[in-house]
Amino acid sequence: MTSPWPERVDAFAVCAPGFAPLVAAECEAMGLPIGEVSAAGVSLSLTFAELFRLNLWSRCASRVIVRLASFEARDFATLEKAAARVPWARVLAPGASVRVRVTCKKSRLYHSDAVAQRVARGIVGAVTTAQVLGHARDDDDDDEEQPSQLIVVRFDHDRCTISADSSGALLHRRGWRLAVAKAPLRETLAAGMLAALPWRADVPLVDPFCGSGTIGIEAALRARDMAPGLGRAFALEQWPQAPVAAHAAEREAARARVKPSAGVPIVLRDRDAGAIDAARANAARAGVLDDLVIEQGALSDTDLAALGDRGVLLTNPPYGQRVSGGADLRGLYARLGDVLRAGGRGWRLGMLVPPDRALAGQLRLTLEPALRTANGGLPVELLATKAGSSPRASS
Repeated sequence: MTSPWPERVDAFAVCAPGFAPLVAAECEAMGLPIGEVSAAGVSLSLTFAELFRLNLWSRCASRVIVRLASFEARDFATLEKAAARVPWARVLAPGASVRVRVTCKKSRLYHSDAVAQRVARGIVGAVTTAQVLGHARDDDDDDEEQPSQLIVVRFDHDRCTISADSSGALLHRRGWRLAVAKAPLRETLAAGMLAALPWRADVPLVDPFCGSGTIGIEAALRARDMAPGLGRAFALEQWPQAPVAAHAAEREAARARVKPSAGVPIVLRDRDAGAIDAARANAARAGVLDDLVIEQGALSDTDLAALGDRGVLLTNPPYGQRVSGGADLRGLYARLGDVLRAGGRGWRLGMLVPPDRALAGQLRLTLEPALRTANGGLPVELLATKAGSSPRASS
């Protein structure tokens, strides 16, 4: 028998390092009640409509999980008994496929495989013909190709917290990026760069190293007020008690908010023809191709002043660890500084680079960190010129 959900559920928006303040700001803008903000994410108490809204609208969160149970367990017998009492039927229909992800920190039960096994027994005992696919060991995308419900088990000082993932595929999977260029940027990271700078769709935006177009496409989606999750499904929609009508109403409200155009120039450039083709294909799938100027060309041919006396150059330039095999990129970064200065004092720079700043120094600009996070497992920071400052060479 399916046990009813409470009016509100304890949810947690998981995010990349450095993103928690950005996710918290998103939640505040959505009118959602925020609890604790930690390095790992944001806790919230949400109705089901609000839970769906968060998945639909968050541009920066990685996934949203919902707590099913929390209890003390210092031995496997206690864990197995408690796991059998978890209200699994709230999130698992008969015959559902399940993945279990376990982390253990400073607890007597530290063997993640053994913990996953005991939790799996509780699932199979409570939900008819449920199939536990195995212990999901990491947070990559490979195990998300098949439709299955992720269960997150966290042990911390002998306290076990069991949660269900409400998102499904990680939220950076908007549904539009199929074509990729070298060193692709996750959609959530691009959205975080836009939010951290911040860019409010009030001035032109240029990316001269656009790759597959992620920064520009995310900018266009933001400018048109298009919900990032509008073209995809979420795991919570398959839960036995999912309020289908409420979810449909949230989607319809999101569609009604979409603006007809970005209303501001967004220019994507790259010297690689394959990258330009990928950017155009992705922009078409995202429904924003007409909002972007996508053109092949060298960095030195980028003319910011032609777009006006104010704007933002936001980019993820090449750096040796990712695509160049240690090639000398100092000249490229020096030219980037020249391009910005030629645009005039109303132009601002934001770029994602490694924290050693060896290449960033070639720009001869005064830069400050706006965001520290990771890209493809590498630590990176978003360096930016001050808003309203002159892009003259630093001394």
